[in-house]
Amino acid sequence: MIHPAAIKKQRIILTVSLLVTVITVIVSMGTGHASLSFDRLIQTIIGQGTVKEELILFSIRLPRILITLLAGMALALSGSILQGITKNDLADPGIIGINSGAGVAIAVFFLFFPVEVGLFAYFVPLAGFIGAIITSIFIYLFAYSKHNGLQPINVVLIGIGFSMALSGAMIVIISAAERTKVDFIVKWLSGNIWGADWPFIWALLPWLVLFIPFTLYKANRLNLLGLNDSLAIGVGVSIEKERIILLFSAVALAAAAVSVTGGISFIGLMAPHIAKTLVGPRHQLFLPVAILIGGWLLLFADTIGRNLLESPIPAGIMVSIIGAPYFIYLLLKK
Repeated sequence: MIHPAAIKKQRIILTVSLLVTVITVIVSMGTGHASLSFDRLIQTIIGQGTVKEELILFSIRLPRILITLLAGMALALSGSILQGITKNDLADPGIIGINSGAGVAIAVFFLFFPVEVGLFAYFVPLAGFIGAIITSIFIYLFAYSKHNGLQPINVVLIGIGFSMALSGAMIVIISAAERTKVDFIVKWLSGNIWGADWPFIWALLPWLVLFIPFTLYKANRLNLLGLNDSLAIGVGVSIEKERIILLFSAVALAAAAVSVTGGISFIGLMAPHIAKTLVGPRHQLFLPVAILIGGWLLLFADTIGRNLLESPIPAGIMVSIIGAPYFIYLLLKK
């Protein structure tokens, strides 16, 4: 049973997080190289803006804002699941190679399996998911020990090894590709929010609609998986079955997110840690907070990157600037 004071604290933090996210959305809608002043936002939203203002808001900025929010939420939830099933606070879909697996699959799909433009937004997440699930299966097999089960430190070390190997494979793949197609892949690798259009939102949204309620439903299982394996088995948890199901969920969320945002790391590392610091380690409490923080982090990074310099900085680079020192801090601490 969760103490009422903890629930009250969580609700306050959720309210504050939601308020900060709304403020960041408003700032993001009103800032950029194209002119759209804040005093014109309301008129444009209700359909009384000029053609140029409506084009900027509804065709350029709003889709990008929604994509960054949804992708950040998906990456935060994916990282929370991975940390839970591996019992390792350093687990993150970008760090342990899942994003790299999705990236290689997307590059192969983009270069060798051309599809109609209208279907591209829907096939890219599927290609990313296939690459990510294959990568995660190999990581799981190499990290699993018949006598000791899944070793958390092995997951991170083997995942980093896979990430490096897949990065090398990506270089080999793009070295023989056409220049125009290489440009797209390079933007993907840097974490440029390339899928900033409405079809990509409809392609990403179902994954969150499916897996957010499912993960919240499995929150208590995640709590039990964080215990000693013998203790978890003693209370009736089928450890391997639950880990595989939850790993599948984490991979699906990460693959769907990076397929439209590019290679973004550290969101899945930082958001769960910040949420745990605020409301504690119980998954029922920190998962909703982590989801909101993840969405805000990516939106904040993209907003800063778009407006900091004359030439936009990809969101993935901005997140890495923040996340790399945080990762080193956690590595030294843990």
